[in-house]
Amino acid sequence: MTDNIHFAYKRLLKRVTDLIVLSSASSIIYWDMETVMPPKGVEQRSQQLALLSRISHKMGTAPETGKLLDEILKSPQYDVLSEVEKRNVHLIKKGYDEQTALPEKLVSDVAKQQAITVNTWKKAKKDKKFGVLKPELEKLVDLNRQAAQILMKVKETATPYDAFLDDYEPKMTAEAIESTFSHLQRGLVKLLEKIQSSQNKPDTRMLRVHVPVETQRELAQELTKTLGYDIASPTAGGRLDETEHPFTNGYYDDVRITTHYHPDNFANSVFSVLHETGHAIYEQNLNPDWKYQPVGSPCSFGIHESQSRLYENIIGRSIEFWTYMLPKLKRIAAPALDDVSLNPFVRAINKVEPSKIRIEADEVTYSLHVIIRFQIEEGLFSDKISVSELPETWNQNYKEYLGVNIENDSEGVMQDTHWASGLYGYFPTYALGNIYSGQLLDALSGAVKDWRSQIAQGNLEGVRAWLTEKVHSLGDLYDPADLMKKVTGRKLDADPYLDYLREKYSVLYGF
Repeated sequence: MTDNIHFAYKRLLKRVTDLIVLSSASSIIYWDMETVMPPKGVEQRSQQLALLSRISHKMGTAPETGKLLDEILKSPQYDVLSEVEKRNVHLIKKGYDEQTALPEKLVSDVAKQQAITVNTWKKAKKDKKFGVLKPELEKLVDLNRQAAQILMKVKETATPYDAFLDDYEPKMTAEAIESTFSHLQRGLVKLLEKIQSSQNKPDTRMLRVHVPVETQRELAQELTKTLGYDIASPTAGGRLDETEHPFTNGYYDDVRITTHYHPDNFANSVFSVLHETGHAIYEQNLNPDWKYQPVGSPCSFGIHESQSRLYENIIGRSIEFWTYMLPKLKRIAAPALDDVSLNPFVRAINKVEPSKIRIEADEVTYSLHVIIRFQIEEGLFSDKISVSELPETWNQNYKEYLGVNIENDSEGVMQDTHWASGLYGYFPTYALGNIYSGQLLDALSGAVKDWRSQIAQGNLEGVRAWLTEKVHSLGDLYDPADLMKKVTGRKLDADPYLDYLREKYSVLYGF
């Protein structure tokens, strides 16, 4: 009898393995489209990706998968399965139930409307006219409302918006986020007031010196090498390319990152490389025994973001990291940065100044940008805000939270592609990543007490080994809340992140 359930489990896992292999192939095709594909190949590539998507959906919703799940879950021998095997069954069933619950026509209608809305968003953003986007966005929001009504029953969530959140941060709720974000917001606003009242302002002119692209490429290689992301050796599992918008893509032994070089803003690529390398290191240090299994995937979008934020900000903007890296930067960029010294440089890269654009925001104000989006998004799907009210609500919140005046909708409500792309529930994961990074920092500091002095000597192995053991190697064995409780001993808690910011910026701004 025990052999029967293991036989059914192996058949189920084989079906899912094929899906994961197909998905990894699709991701590399997408990478190619964004990096080296010739312009004429766009239509052909869209057909290739669409076909792979249809094949994936058909495989993922095959009745045979449902039969195998039913056989396993109803078997009196279910408890002989290991923790990892049970988690795989849970994750497969979750995906199967969600995919099969949505009518094929609705899935198709959403996909078509997303393509139309994104294309319209590009035109509307260029022309600075939300009115052009509004009718198509209303259609997309309405279709997603229909999907959320179905999915909230399958996922057993309290609200339609919670069903969206679950796509990116399993079992997270708007209620839990609202409580945590409110506390985070109050702490950030108080800290921002102290920073703005300080007379000890950093000089950032050194960040605008001209550094040729070729020089920046060499610096990027030095950064990835220092962090432990191999893009140069004969056995490398990574590579670094150039795109308009940086991203990370790949799976296990083939994980690739991209950046964009600005000759008169070298810091932009420095921190995008640090950020994307954080993502890549997570992907490359997943448990190799779980490759091609659902449990061998990253835990959530928020946990993923915590890794990139930890490497970009907590490590990458620290005085310890630049104690080691600044001499290398000056040597590579010579003579452009010959006059730059450590303390002014660290203060410059940590300048705090409220801005209109999320992706340009500093470490202190970034989460406020995300909180604004979360509150608007939650209001949109609880019928408190209509699509036509989005620009006015956005502008009011930016004035209230960040003290900036939005002059047009392109620098306001249309600055991101997420809503036009149907990525509802995604935005909160950015701030959750910050919060998680604070909790992980607190646990790391207790376990590897000299991690800062190690980094000052260019040794990140201690940090990387701890993260691999506590986060990366556990993959998707736990939901994010359970993972954080296991690693840090705390449930979702913004205090460690706020404590980190207060300690750091009180020194940098002298208060």
